[in-house]
Amino acid sequence: MARPLRVLIDGTPLLGDRTGIGRYTAALAEELASMPAVQVRAVAFTLRGWRALRTVLPHDVVARGLPVAARLLRQLWLRGPFPPVEFLAGTTDVMHGTNFVLPPALRAGGVVTIHDLAFLDAPGDLPPSDRRLPELVQRSASRADVVCTPTRAVASVVAERLGVHPDKIVVTPLGVDPAWFAARPPSDALRARLGLPSEYLLFVGAGGPRKGLGTLVAAHAARPELPPLVLAGPGVRAADDRVLRTGYLNDVDLRSVVAGAAALVLPSRDEGFGLPVLEALACDVPVVCTDVPALREVADGHAVHVPVGDVEALAQAVVDAVETPGGPADQAARRAHASGFTWRKTAERTVEAYRIAAGR
Repeated sequence: MARPLRVLIDGTPLLGDRTGIGRYTAALAEELASMPAVQVRAVAFTLRGWRALRTVLPHDVVARGLPVAARLLRQLWLRGPFPPVEFLAGTTDVMHGTNFVLPPALRAGGVVTIHDLAFLDAPGDLPPSDRRLPELVQRSASRADVVCTPTRAVASVVAERLGVHPDKIVVTPLGVDPAWFAARPPSDALRARLGLPSEYLLFVGAGGPRKGLGTLVAAHAARPELPPLVLAGPGVRAADDRVLRTGYLNDVDLRSVVAGAAALVLPSRDEGFGLPVLEALACDVPVVCTDVPALREVADGHAVHVPVGDVEALAQAVVDAVETPGGPADQAARRAHASGFTWRKTAERTVEAYRIAAGR
């Protein structure tokens, strides 16, 4: 029997409040830990909080912390292939950069996940510490044996904008945790704690220019008959007394808040996948989102799409979604579509990428 493939994943996204990339990395690590074909370790490229990595990993995944500033490592990796990841975390068959950046390696195969390339068209949206991210991602894509993307839409952009040959790209769609299908609306205690009204619209995600919150707030203000708008996520600020902000929510609370929404609205100008769309469909919540390639691909006809930045169209679509949420057939179709996306499938496709990388 062949020995398991030794895989080292970048576990840095697991530290702190979980963004979408953090949830992807956590679910992937959980699934990989249960697969006999691979032996997984995780490393955190950070000076602060690296010791916490061992507390957020699945039981059988070994943590390798590095008390090295991520900014310093990135500067070194922009200059050349030093230090290689084996110097930092030991020998491995495959190194998987889960968050856009792939460290150089001496012998290990390289896999990098590129979640989207929105920053190429809006570099001004990046914080000062990430201003050289486009160059670092380009180097990572060139260095990698395999590039993983969450959608075919992102794969197409990666091939076109980064010059990556399509044969080098593996699409690994994200998954929906089974708990979403059993989610129930918020309890009275949770409603009171978060200040939730009996009926509300919902946006889920971190704040940022590409999320289109200005369009959403304007559309909501234009239709006073709509329920209050709840913004759930870090860095999202409330605009008025009809727009409520919950801040970051843990997974349990988030599932309840999504399940209780009259509709989920995602007005992004660009997305790499749009996981909140699938999670809302799993809860049988109507979805209104922008007409961008990744969201069309992921929703596959089970959401209402509107042009990016069109306040009037967004407002009308949300009104329609609240007034006509759909009957039993629509509800069953939403949930059936979401059930086709599992983290196990994500992991299986990712292991295929590891085998290709190890072979190269």
